[in-house]
Amino acid sequence: MKKVALAYSGGLDTSVIIPWLKEHYHCDVVAVCGDVGQGGDELTGLEQKALKTGASEVHIADLREEFVTDYLWPMVRSGGVYEHKYLLGTSIARPLLAKKQVEVALATGCDGLAHGCTGKGNDQVRFELTYKALAPHLGVISPWREWDIVSREDAIEYARKHDVPISQTTTKIYSRDRNLWHISHEGGALEDPANAAPDEIWMLTKSPAEAPDTPEAVTIGMENGVPVSVNGTRLSGVGVVETLNEIGGRHGVGRIDLVENRFVGMKSRGCYETPGGTLIYAAHAELEALTLDRATLRYKQRLALDYAEMVYNGLWFTPLREALDAFFANVCEVMTGEVTLELYKGNVRPVSRKSPHSLYSLDIASFTMGASYDQKDALGFINLIGLPIKVRALLGDRRG
Repeated sequence: MKKVALAYSGGLDTSVIIPWLKEHYHCDVVAVCGDVGQGGDELTGLEQKALKTGASEVHIADLREEFVTDYLWPMVRSGGVYEHKYLLGTSIARPLLAKKQVEVALATGCDGLAHGCTGKGNDQVRFELTYKALAPHLGVISPWREWDIVSREDAIEYARKHDVPISQTTTKIYSRDRNLWHISHEGGALEDPANAAPDEIWMLTKSPAEAPDTPEAVTIGMENGVPVSVNGTRLSGVGVVETLNEIGGRHGVGRIDLVENRFVGMKSRGCYETPGGTLIYAAHAELEALTLDRATLRYKQRLALDYAEMVYNGLWFTPLREALDAFFANVCEVMTGEVTLELYKGNVRPVSRKSPHSLYSLDIASFTMGASYDQKDALGFINLIGLPIKVRALLGDRRG
């Protein structure tokens, strides 16, 4: 391979990969970075750093609105959560970053693609499945599956020897991934699930103990299953997420500590902060309960499990994901309204739900007897549903 497009973040792994590729493959390296909301600190000086360490070209693309509109909102409509806790912050960004990398590779005449994902992680699957879907003819280099670097300490030593500037040290070696939706923390003291998560790791959320002593209400307006406003102010997709991140983070909302099953077969432990996403999912669930009939809601919840696994496993660019998106989009057409949540020291409590498509009938649900529901109908219903139970019991009596 003569020219390779590298998915570049400026972190420890991709920083040392540039000189490593040039040393072992003698190729030109095109560094490709996508801005998915990781913050200015991570992007500041990124181009200069990549060029200084040997890249021949650097491409940085602002993908924030695309990330929200084409990736986050479809996931929100699905309601998908991985293993009861994980709101898929890293997983959902990888297909978009890999897609942009492929686009740059094709536009700049690259004949290869490279990434910094470890051979033990899920991200290698997510990136490479996207490569196969969008550019199956390009070669793929995965340094972690080839080089003799076996730990982050080794990578730090390689960086030191090759004058690669990095922020990681052997005493502060957490691996983090941040985007508009969340931030993840892995490695270091977190590798042993018996260890409590150190207070120092949290970056987006206040400790619930230090959160305000007064509850705060936040109202999220939704249209067709996705949020469009916060406290009555209509915002862009990016604006919604950023605003809710600030509000939720201030109240210690959105922290999880998870031992999860990686797609590659092992268990791993990570801590995640998703303050805005936690509020959005809570509002979505309340509106879902108000506007969907029982059969549709149950089926949607079943498919949400499959959708979450597909996102986690990197199966984004597949016909099944596109078909599921069509189902969720159709179901969510009635999910328009407002949900008010109360936040207090890490807790989220729904206090109000409104929708023009609400299926809730006060006349039917009220304890006051009304004409819309004849309670005598319940007798026949119970008799029919209970007939198999009754027959079995009678048969058991005769056997006795």
